[in-house]
Amino acid sequence: MDGLGYDFSPAASGQGSGKVDTGAIMEQVKVQIAVANAQELLQRMTDKCFRKCIGKPGGSLDNSEQKCIAMCMDRYMDAWGTVSKAYNARLQRERANM
Repeated sequence: MDGLGYDFSPAASGQGSGKVDTGAIMEQVKVQIAVANAQELLQRMTDKCFRKCIGKPGGSLDNSEQKCIAMCMDRYMDAWGTVSKAYNARLQRERANM
């Protein structure tokens, strides 16, 4: 079992004969990549919005800081979604041309 709770052993994939279920491994890798991408998005969004909205850090956020953070995160997520859609559309076009 790896550090993320996935067991890649043949017995775990139902392959007692020593065969590796590459499909299951690929799905697990895709999930790990998706989680890593989500974590990176959250970290970048937090860093950028904090720098933009928080003048002097304190024990709590005032009303204007709260609004700024909310709007910044909304805009960041909208931009991320637009870029992701464009990227996926481009990938699909390139795959279709292969």
